Amino acid sequence: MTLETSTDSLTQRQKTFIPVAAFTASGDIDNLKSALTDALDAGTAINDLKEVLIQLYAYTGFPRSLNGIGALMSVLEDRKAQNITDAQGKEATALPEGYDAEAYGNNVRNKLVNADITDNKAPYAQFAPTIDVFLKAHLFGDIFARDVLSHKDRELATISALANLSGAESQLKSHLFMASNAGLTPAQLNEFAAVLGDKVNKDIAKTATDFIAELTK
Repeated sequence: MTLETSTDSLTQRQKTFIPVAAFTASGDIDNLKSALTDALDAGTAINDLKEVLIQLYAYTGFPRSLNGIGALMSVLEDRKAQNITDAQGKEATALPEGYDAEAYGNNVRNKLVNADITDNKAPYAQFAPTIDVFLKAHLFGDIFARDVLSHKDRELATISALANLSGAESQLKSHLFMASNAGLTPAQLNEFAAVLGDKVNKDIAKTATDFIAELTK
């Protein structure tokens, strides 16, 4: 799978991921349900939203992810009662026989950080090498290989969640860089921050904007 190429603006579908991911991270279920409703009204497929919520367990934990999935189920039940039919969207393509998740994930991560960190010298990886294997084989291997979302989509969801996750500023900085390498342009990153400010919180949007300015100067 190749990284997605860039366009000048985020798509409407991508914009809907931003508040969904942010409110999932903070556990704000009422606002999450509103964001999910807006996303479905805008035509975002059910499976796309499921995939965002599934991926976020790697960044926000299973409790937030499961609560988000529960919120989506509740919204869909309400919409079904109103005779609203939403697009299901595509399913993930089955991975080939003999798929090597660690090798694939290592390659994906190297592309996203724009460096070869196969032998990761970061202190965390030296202190707890098992977590680095999990990052490569599971997060960037098993999860990023699922083609319901592009790598660009996944990084957009990730920065949206991290922006609204207290204490995750260093990870937000890192993933803004990775989002750029996944194909999000400076204009798109600033658009992400604008949506974050409009739909979620102006203070966290300001922090994201400042980090983006550092990244793109």
